Amino acid sequence: MAPRPPAPAAPVVLSVGGSVLFTGTDDARYFGALADTLKRVGERVPLVVTTGGGRTAREYIRLGRDLGLTEVELDEVGIDVTRLHARLLAARIGPPCPSRPPETVAEAARELRQASPVVLGGTEPGHTTDAVAALIAVRVRASRLVNATDVDGVYEADPRSNPKARRLDAMSWDGFRALVEATAPTGAGQNFLFDRVGAAVLARAKLPLYIVHGRDLSNLEAALDGRPFRGSRIGG
Repeated sequence: MAPRPPAPAAPVVLSVGGSVLFTGTDDARYFGALADTLKRVGERVPLVVTTGGGRTAREYIRLGRDLGLTEVELDEVGIDVTRLHARLLAARIGPPCPSRPPETVAEAARELRQASPVVLGGTEPGHTTDAVAALIAVRVRASRLVNATDVDGVYEADPRSNPKARRLDAMSWDGFRALVEATAPTGAGQNFLFDRVGAAVLARAKLPLYIVHGRDLSNLEAALDGRPFRGSRIGG
């Protein structure tokens, strides 16, 4: 009897915060190195990546708010910026990554059947790219969602203002959601550790969330691969 072929690897989803995509320091080199990392990982496992808007989106949203745009219109401005970031990253990755980023969760899931990695930005007003990543992760039955942000995990206090703050290497979903609910602001263009909608979606599905620093690419790759990493693990 012929040996049974190995089961296909479960998909992995990555949410890259805009706070690490554009810092004003060495961004072109980082984009290139990130693209190389994602292409390499995408050859091993089905991979979906969402890109945030960061300070670029916040600047446009600030201008739009001064001009009197509604919150829905401001969300749409931010979504356009996230899609621009996705297009830049997808173009740098190259084939088989689709050059035109999907615009819906369903479209991203369909693209993943044909290509890896798949890169996209936002989808609709009211959903951050963290929430989009969470919805995709549940839709494609991902093994984990990795959130690449500008801190290397969840801390008991802001490590940028309190260097003695302790990193929490593991948290329950209940504890993490309480933290998110207490600290996540509302409105377009906000900056926070993780989106409350995304946290609720992942907690309900019991799908683990890893939080790592997005500019530490070797550590990010370890988290994507499911190897030991520096950061915080939520649930699982």
